[in-house]
Amino acid sequence: MSIPPSIDKPVLALVGPTAIGKTALSLLLAERFNGEIISVDSMQVYRFMDIGTAKVSPEERARIAHHLIDIVDPDTEYDAASFVRDALQVIEDIHHRGKIPLLTGGTGLYLRSLIDGLFSEIGHFPEIRDSLQQRLLADGPQKLHEELLIKDRSSALRISVNDSHRLIRALEIFQGTGKPWSEHIADHQLLKKTQFSNILQVGLTCDRKILYQRIDLRARLMLQSGFEQEVRDLLTRGYGPELKSMQSIGYRHMNNYINNLWDMAEAERVLARDTRHYAKRQYTWFNGITDLQWFDVQDQDLILDKIELWLN
Repeated sequence: MSIPPSIDKPVLALVGPTAIGKTALSLLLAERFNGEIISVDSMQVYRFMDIGTAKVSPEERARIAHHLIDIVDPDTEYDAASFVRDALQVIEDIHHRGKIPLLTGGTGLYLRSLIDGLFSEIGHFPEIRDSLQQRLLADGPQKLHEELLIKDRSSALRISVNDSHRLIRALEIFQGTGKPWSEHIADHQLLKKTQFSNILQVGLTCDRKILYQRIDLRARLMLQSGFEQEVRDLLTRGYGPELKSMQSIGYRHMNNYINNLWDMAEAERVLARDTRHYAKRQYTWFNGITDLQWFDVQDQDLILDKIELWLN
């Protein structure tokens, strides 16, 4: 589709770190303000990946229309450009139905790309990438992360040592272009983008100790709710642990358990730890979003009042 120059009708965004309580509040807001929900989540786009991505239940989807969930298979490449293309189409469709699009999720890159524009393509270097993947298997991610700290410290601080996909991409860019990924981002010119003239962006936060307790509880419940079988079913379908989707939080941890690298207690411990680290990185992304207004997740009345005032 062609990118519309501007969207004047109201668009609401509700974002925040994992496990903070976005789902319950998004359902409340969609019902109160005649909205439909657009998932802003890089993992919920994948079919067959439900428990590990904390998807809304079928009952919740029946209650409120949800979009950009279960739209591609786990071996399909889906990125920020794909999201922007699909989200703009869904926003237009929701507006045509006389409703308000409610963008909800935790992938800050996707929301930033939609609101602030996409960056131009850097390019890919398959031979370099293949070499780095071989080194990853031989030396492990820690060695590559230490190398990235030397060559592109800014990117290394943003990328977890366990995020092998982005770790390899950052080193691929440095070796292929001679310039750090972080400098490419700083130098890039934004492509043509849509102007949102009537958007309210709400960010949810809470006491960090409470958030980490919620994350620990989610990790425990996820492992007790059939997650092992979900991952085994994915492997049976042919979706191997090397896929980008299967390298994500939760799935790589369960793969380590299935492959007898960890026991269940260790899988739970590392999963909770890595999810807490991910929440910190989410805040970094959200803090870079233009005009995001922060509210404590407990202050629902303040959030409702803010939206009422905005709409009126």
